Amino acid sequence: MAEIALERTQEPAKLRIYLGAAPGVGKTYHMLNDAHIKRKQGVDVVIGLVEPHGRQETADQVRDLEVIPLRVIPYRGVELKEMDVDAILARRPHTVIVDELAHTNVPGSKNRKRYEDVLELLDAGINVMTAVNIQHLETLNDAVNRSANTVIRETVPDSFIKRADEVINVDITIEELRSRLREGKIYAAEKVEQSLANFFRKGNLNLLRELSLRATAEQVSKRAADYRRTQGLEQAPIPDKVMVCLSTRPGTERLVRVGARMAGRLATNWYAVYVARPDEERRHSDPEGQQRLEEYQRMARDLGAQVVTLTDKSVSDALIRFAQQETVSHVIFGQPVRSRWDILIRGSVINKFLSQIRDVTVQVVPMHKPLRKA
Repeated sequence: MAEIALERTQEPAKLRIYLGAAPGVGKTYHMLNDAHIKRKQGVDVVIGLVEPHGRQETADQVRDLEVIPLRVIPYRGVELKEMDVDAILARRPHTVIVDELAHTNVPGSKNRKRYEDVLELLDAGINVMTAVNIQHLETLNDAVNRSANTVIRETVPDSFIKRADEVINVDITIEELRSRLREGKIYAAEKVEQSLANFFRKGNLNLLRELSLRATAEQVSKRAADYRRTQGLEQAPIPDKVMVCLSTRPGTERLVRVGARMAGRLATNWYAVYVARPDEERRHSDPEGQQRLEEYQRMARDLGAQVVTLTDKSVSDALIRFAQQETVSHVIFGQPVRSRWDILIRGSVINKFLSQIRDVTVQVVPMHKPLRKA
């Protein structure tokens, strides 16, 4: 009976994820460094699988950590190696290191995906430290495919990240990461120039870094809210919500980026809202504008927004109702260049919004007319 009681009171296994914006930021290195610290503290830590990718500094970090031998699996006439889940379960350490979380296992393995191996280890009461890059999250797959002009075939469901007890963002500057690539610390020399022109483009790395920071901030916020609830602490304040008001005008992508950054800082949900006139679909008077709108909406969705389209004769009325219904706390408008006379005659959506909504922070982003081609 005592043994049963002990099993029921045992704490569930913990999952720590080291999240990075791209290969080479140092996820595995930091994970191994933390493992050595745990070992010095008396924690029984072993390596289930570590992939140094030819990086000597990472390989050197293994040092005297115990490594569980890999399992050999015959496949199409060759012998391939995978993490041996059964051997780890038999060894039953306090904590195991499992690298390359998004990996697809060789056919014939115990589980199809490595994250399923991790779930099995967690269910057995073994703590796991693992690493993954942000582009492998399922919901971000399309965004990265478009931005990086490459296909990311191995993904991890977002629910797995939400399962984590800790998410540690391993971050370095874009210039430092590109320098590491040029120095041959990430890929072989023959792959460097192609990588700099494709996946390691500054624009793509900016997007990935922003997504990684945002995912980490969201997880921190979720864990804090869960803790307050389980401890019976005072209810946290109503979380901030961000609304970006989309239009078909050129330059609206600036609003989307501002909204994504603000939502990331606040670790909150955000909306990208467009108000269509009732007869807009029948008019088709601005096909270029419609194409721009679709791109803005796609960009917002890729950056984590909930994209909303409302239909109303009055843009301001629709935005006011939505902000009130969703208890929006931060609103981002674009301000095109207009004369005072035009504002007096046709009115201003921003002015009307401000006159009726009080407890909201409004940010107005100037939108300049694009230069005409000569």
